[in-house]
This record gives sequence, C-alpha cells and structure tokens, in this order.
Amino acid sequence: MHLIWENLMKNLTLLWTGEFKGMDEGDGEYELTKALWEAIAASTASASDTIPSAYGSRIPNIAKDRPNVSAEMWSFWTLYLGPVLLRRKFRNVKYYRHFIKLVRLLNICLQFEITTDEIEEVRQGFISWVEVYESEYFQKKVDRLSLCPLTIHALLHIADGIVFCGPVWCYWAFPMERYCGSVQPGIRSRRFPWASIDRYVVEIAQLTQIKAVYNVAQELSLTAPRGLPQGSLEDPSYPTCILLPPRSSQRPAVNQIKSIAAALSTRSNTTMAQVNSALKDAIIEEWGKVRRIDSEAGDTMRSCSLGTAAEDSRDSTYVRYEMLVDKNARSRKKREDFELQTFYGQLTHIYRVHFSKPCPQLRTTSPTTYILAAIRSCILTDDDQDLANAGLDIHFYSRTGSLDVIDITSVQSLIGRVEVPKSDWAIIDRSGALARAQWLGEEDG
Repeated sequence: MHLIWENLMKNLTLLWTGEFKGMDEGDGEYELTKALWEAIAASTASASDTIPSAYGSRIPNIAKDRPNVSAEMWSFWTLYLGPVLLRRKFRNVKYYRHFIKLVRLLNICLQFEITTDEIEEVRQGFISWVEVYESEYFQKKVDRLSLCPLTIHALLHIADGIVFCGPVWCYWAFPMERYCGSVQPGIRSRRFPWASIDRYVVEIAQLTQIKAVYNVAQELSLTAPRGLPQGSLEDPSYPTCILLPPRSSQRPAVNQIKSIAAALSTRSNTTMAQVNSALKDAIIEEWGKVRRIDSEAGDTMRSCSLGTAAEDSRDSTYVRYEMLVDKNARSRKKREDFELQTFYGQLTHIYRVHFSKPCPQLRTTSPTTYILAAIRSCILTDDDQDLANAGLDIHFYSRTGSLDVIDITSVQSLIGRVEVPKSDWAIIDRSGALARAQWLGEEDG
C-alpha cells in the first residue's frame, strides 16, 4: 500500500507538476502545465458525482486538497480516473503509455487469483517499467539521482512478494487505516481521547475472548441483525434481488406497456396481441430501486424516473447488463446464432409484472411474476487503442440509443462515468472483464 499509493503515485504526480525535490524535467517532456493539472484535479473532484458511492469515498481536488487524499483514494484515482483524465494530456504520448503500463501491472497484482505466467509478466513488466523510468525521468544523470528513491527499486521485488506471500490483496488491504477507523467510535472524551481509546481497545479484546471461550459470538454481537428494509419486496421467483421503495402502483403509460409487452413476447415466443391481452389482467408496479443480494457486495441500483435524489447524491442509475444477441439477425435465411454481449446504460424503470392466475397466452400454468428493467443503452464509440493494448476495461460513449427492456437478472452491476472533453463519457466498470458470464449455448436434447 505505502509502496504504490503513498509513495510511487505521489512522486509521479509531483514529477508531472514539476514539484519533485526542485527538479525540472531535464531532457524529458513529462511536465504538465499548472492550468492543465488544475483542470485534471477539478475533473477528479467533480467525477465523484457520477461515480456510485459503492466505488469508494469522494476524492477531493488533488491539487488543492492533497493532504486529505488517502491511500485508498490514490488507488482508485490510479486504477480508474488517471487513465481517463491523463489521456491526451502529455506532450509526448510515451509518458501516458508508461503510466498505462503501470496500471496494467497493478491490476494484475490486485487479482484475486494469479497464475505463474502472470507472476512472470509482473516480474518482467516491472523490470521494463523501471528501465523506462530511469531512461525518461532519471535520464541516467548523476545530478538527477534523487529521482531514484528506494521505492522505485522495490517495484522489482513485488513479483517475489507474490510468490512468497500470495496475491497482494492479502496484505495491500489498508490494515492500519481500517483498524484506526474501527477504534474511532471509542473516543468518548475530547479531553482524554487516548484514555478513551485505551479503554475501548481493552474492552473489545475482553469481549472477543469471552465470545471465543464460551462460543457466544452471535449472542454478544454488537451489530444488530440486518433484516429487509421497510417497504421492500422479496419475490421467491427472484432470489438474487430485492425491490426497494419508492413504489408506484399506478399503471404505466401506454408506451411503457408496449415496451413491457415486447419484452414478454420475445421471452414467451408469443404474439404481441396475445401478450397485450394478458397484460390487461396483470398487476404492474414500478419500483425505485433494486438491490442484488446474491453476494455481500450486492449493488443497489436506482431508477432515474421514480423518486427524488438528494442534491449531493452520487449517480447510481447507470449499470452494466448482458443480453443474448443473434449474430445472424440481419440474415433471415440463416439459423439463429446467439452470443452473450455486454452493454451499458441508464436504468430508467423497474417493473414488477404479476399474473395472479395461470396465463395460457404466456404458456404459464401457475401465478407468475416478472421483474423487468428498462435501460436506455449507451452507444459505445471505438475503444482507445492505448487502453485496449494495455488490457484496461475502459470504454467511451457520446450518445444514448434504444430502450432495452430485459429481465432484472440480466442487470449485473453498477458502473461509474467520467466526463471527458467533446461531450464524451468514459465508463468505469470495477467488475472488470473477468466478471463477465460465459454463454455456452443451449444443449441439444
């Protein structure tokens, strides 16, 4: 943690701003103008508005409020914001590519699982990265020796650390910061804060021992059991998610009903007329939020059309979703050939469609519930070649497309967005390419 986020990245930003130990750029071209860096810092601060809080805390202006930028904030800036905000900012693109290579290596280091080949890629990658650093920043000059602190050399030992200790997420987890955060509630006295902390630590240790000795961890838990939020709905047909208020029982507009009918028609392989007939007897509700509960890290996704958001809220309406797409859709004579594709868009509506009795038109034999999501898709532009070559899962869009109405289980996770010049947006997806589901096709018979 301290090697990368508290040292290397801070030093790189100091180099880019010409503030590293009074050194200039020498024969290099890596310094950014003051106005440009201030613009990048301002964009960093404003980006938090369009990045869900699930991604981490707000990052302040890294030019004006640097002391309050924590290691965790630097890690997020490096892995997600930096590749977007530094794009096309250096006078010579080789410095950007050098930074992107670092981001790729850090992404590999932070994987939950890492192979022997990937460890070797990390080893050789950092060797190459340090060699380029020495050539472009240190420039092999004695009077610039201060540009080679011990932390640069330490990068060469990260691969060995992974071999001996396992993936770095085991020990790059901000343990000291997390512990300090856990004891902070113990400060009950402003006059004697240290005595309060001492007493709190002792009492927690005593309570932990009692739980272990007498096996009463649940009975003595200080955390209240988490139940379903008030006004929420859990449907047995959808065990992976729950619907959260606000809720509207008012029947949707005609154009929305048509979108729902089209989705159910495709799903049940029936005609629109049959589906429209069935929907006349259906109960259709609209909900404001949906939360995935199939993991502890389940995202809470909000519809942009129902409910109000606080002035300082962060946008949690953009999502990643997956659909099966027929590769031969434009060739009617060819057999259907489906492949699973990833899409991004804004969640506009969340519908719960309930049929209280069997519905022959939809080929159901018992009461059935469908939870559907209406998503305004983002039309992606061509990927940035430097980002693609580095294997970074960052995409761009400038306009939105059609409205896709899909089953809620196809919605995978929240995404963040960063505004870039020329009315474009960069999409930040922390789940990464490895989180994509694999479509193996339908088995014959």
